[in-house]
Amino acid sequence: MKKIALSAFLGVAALAYTASGASASTLSDVKAKGFVQCGVNTGLLGFAQPDASGNWAGFDIDFCKAVASAVFGDPTKVKYTPLSAKDRFTALQSGEIDVLSRNTTWTINRDTALGLKFRPVTYYDGQGFMVRKELNVKSALELSGAAICVQSGTTTELNLADYFKTNNLQYNPVVFDKLEEVNTAYDSGRCDVYTTDQSGLYSLRLTLKNPDDNVVLPEIISKEPLGPAVRQGDDQWFNIVSWTAYALVNAEEFGITQKNVDEMKGSANPDIKRFLGAEQGSTIGTDLGLTNDWAYNIIKGVGNYGEVFDRNIGAGSPLKIARGLNALWNKGGIQYAPPVR
Repeated sequence: MKKIALSAFLGVAALAYTASGASASTLSDVKAKGFVQCGVNTGLLGFAQPDASGNWAGFDIDFCKAVASAVFGDPTKVKYTPLSAKDRFTALQSGEIDVLSRNTTWTINRDTALGLKFRPVTYYDGQGFMVRKELNVKSALELSGAAICVQSGTTTELNLADYFKTNNLQYNPVVFDKLEEVNTAYDSGRCDVYTTDQSGLYSLRLTLKNPDDNVVLPEIISKEPLGPAVRQGDDQWFNIVSWTAYALVNAEEFGITQKNVDEMKGSANPDIKRFLGAEQGSTIGTDLGLTNDWAYNIIKGVGNYGEVFDRNIGAGSPLKIARGLNALWNKGGIQYAPPVR
């Protein structure tokens, strides 16, 4: 689900755009139109999925809502642009969207040649494999000769080739341009194995005709740090998007939840008071170009990082994905946020 570099032309175009638009303020534009335009997946259960009424929900959707909460104090001040893997970078480069929150991997090419800016990582992921239980496969190293469904032109496709070459294994790639085509092919039995980000496999498994007949293998064969992206050339907007993610993580570490955030404003802990905008004379919010209660508004709007994770993809969701690396740094994971001071 990760497109490799677009053409050199697009990379140059992106840099030209950001150079010409560097003086423009995304924050001013967002405030003028009254909402954040957020690029999201066309439909991935747990991450970005519209219901029958067109209401969006998911892990990436909640991040969009968090940005809107930081800017407007209102999580509803956001509009969603569903984007394919092919179109997502062009939409951001052109200014069609303000931020991309679409299970997208941070790579050096995207961070340089495409004129985009990533950070922080909101979900530490890695490429995995899903197989039918009837094959009785316990490891990816047992997949030699298998037919493997994969989306074309992605880092997933490249990782697959590298893994099998490194381990001296043979495979038969069954390649499709669109994610929906890959899903259909695997579900209809055209291939034995499905490979993409492991988080995506957990999500896609639930959409199959017989989810319980399929299992996600334990191997992770790549690093896939997923997170939001913005255009280069606007440091203020980059800071707002970055610190929105850091606020979610810091709130969980402080023990601040959507339910107790009002009570926590009266905390005797100076770090918490400062974080929630209750410290007299603080300019932390205004330094970002926001109000001093920006972090309070985020937590009031969507909760902390743990709440967002659990209800969308974790223990409180159908996906039941374990926190793993996405646990806090002091709880066995690597989610870590700089201090708000």
